[in-house]
Amino acid sequence: MFERKEYPRPQFRRENWQSLNSEWEFAFDDKNEGIKSGLWQGNKALPLKINVPFSYEYPASGVGDTAQHDVVWYRRTFAIAEGNGGSRALLCFNAADYQTDVWLNGVHILTHTGGFTPFSADITDILKEGENVLVVRCEDTLNDAVPRGKQSWTGSPFSCFYVPNTGIWQSVWLEFFGEDCIAEHSLFCDYDKTELYGELATLYGSADEAEIAVVFDGKLIKRERLTLRGRHNNYRFTLPKDYTDDYSWSPENPRLLYVDFALYKGGKQIDLAHTRIGMRKISVDEHGKICLNNRPYYQRLVLDQGYWQESGLTPPSAEALRKDIELTKAMGFNGARKHQKLEDPYFCYYAEELGFLTWCEMPSAYRFCAEETAAITKEWQEIVRAGRNCTSNVCYVPLNESWGAREIATDERQKAFARSLYFLTKSLDPTRLISTNDGFEVVNPTDILGVHDYDAEKAEDFQKYANGYDGMHPQGFALFAEGEKYAGEPVLLTEFGGRAFQTDAKGEAWGYSGAAQNEEAFLKQLGSIMQGVYSCNFQGYCYTQLTDVQQEVNGLLTAERKPKVDMQKLKAIFIQKKV
Repeated sequence: MFERKEYPRPQFRRENWQSLNSEWEFAFDDKNEGIKSGLWQGNKALPLKINVPFSYEYPASGVGDTAQHDVVWYRRTFAIAEGNGGSRALLCFNAADYQTDVWLNGVHILTHTGGFTPFSADITDILKEGENVLVVRCEDTLNDAVPRGKQSWTGSPFSCFYVPNTGIWQSVWLEFFGEDCIAEHSLFCDYDKTELYGELATLYGSADEAEIAVVFDGKLIKRERLTLRGRHNNYRFTLPKDYTDDYSWSPENPRLLYVDFALYKGGKQIDLAHTRIGMRKISVDEHGKICLNNRPYYQRLVLDQGYWQESGLTPPSAEALRKDIELTKAMGFNGARKHQKLEDPYFCYYAEELGFLTWCEMPSAYRFCAEETAAITKEWQEIVRAGRNCTSNVCYVPLNESWGAREIATDERQKAFARSLYFLTKSLDPTRLISTNDGFEVVNPTDILGVHDYDAEKAEDFQKYANGYDGMHPQGFALFAEGEKYAGEPVLLTEFGGRAFQTDAKGEAWGYSGAAQNEEAFLKQLGSIMQGVYSCNFQGYCYTQLTDVQQEVNGLLTAERKPKVDMQKLKAIFIQKKV
């Protein structure tokens, strides 16, 4: 049986918590009668069992039903673990798809809309001594106007779109605190000034002081005390510049500062959470070069869809994410573009620890309309607020290949939408780069020009990039939207390759490029492609892709994470240029 027992949010960790994962009661509600029949009251047992946090479509859930069911219900009972009685309690979800309603002991607790972001609610006043009944309703229709990522909206998987994930698909747990707690925080670094800064938002505004303690290499190097006024408070302080060691974080040297945030009221500590950050800077210099810590840095990325054979979007374990990063680094990559998904928090946690760059991307919707723009704008803010505290994250991608904005090349409304996402992102996080519409039909402003080219299948196919970028049509699409032109941004080849290679010759197979017949042919084709990539003035690339996913066989690894070809040979091909 698959189990997720680890603390669910390692980048902002409280000591007192209680997992609500494992077995829940479960029911399909195909006639949408559950509310009318009173399932929310929690008095009726549900007929099925499901293993949370795995969605019902995948075997890890214990259900494994791939049919579309728009509405599902969950029910479980729990008692507060000994030692936590008397504390205030948060009910926390890392993600549930798509609209989620929660009741505790027959009382409606919250409604959350969005399939990829965390949410929580204070449930202290509704908790009872002894047994409590928790009920969750999730509704997830085949609606192409809401963010879906790579989940098919047709009722069945096709090409590079997969079996959906419905309902709870990340961990559920309780956290305990005193009279007030940190509801949200941001933690940024100013690399040049050796400063940390950000915002603390408390849940109730009743705490009167906060303390921030910073530890590096096991030594306390800074303790800062803040007087709080209201719920929202900014902070900024300088780390000691005479410290003998370099604070800098990079994939080659992933040093981390460990930070504790504590709240106080009347001198009594009422909340404590642990996090960490790497001192690093991602920027574009006066020569148009992408720099990490003020030095040009070549990004060798892989496209990572984040799907597993048995568990879909849900990693089978935290360790599975660590293994993915280790395998990726072993093939010569120094980062990944996590495609069309906000990943489980352990992905960024291990990326920080192992030294691995990440790109954070908005899961796309597929129909431009008022419902879509509202849904993306809301959920994208939540994604950025989650991703901005991840050291490894160096770039945001709010739109991909004009998905959900198919007329962006000519439609001024869609161009305006793209620009609004760029500026919205900068308002929430000014410290990272943005590829506004990655791939083609690019709208300015953008910090990065991301080019997608699956048509380039050998070295000579890349000669077209030698004479600039205006007027180009990779894959038959205009590289720039009408009225836009190249403005000197760093250029990365952010999707290419996609060489279909099926080692087991079983089932349906789909790929972007013609299938290789054996390892030798695959390596020869890949070597020619990479010679072409390195012949261009790109400042990095993102190869498609890390693993096979269901019918898509473009992976360097199988869906079971087994290498298709010798990994040392892959590494020699992907690392051809020292920067």
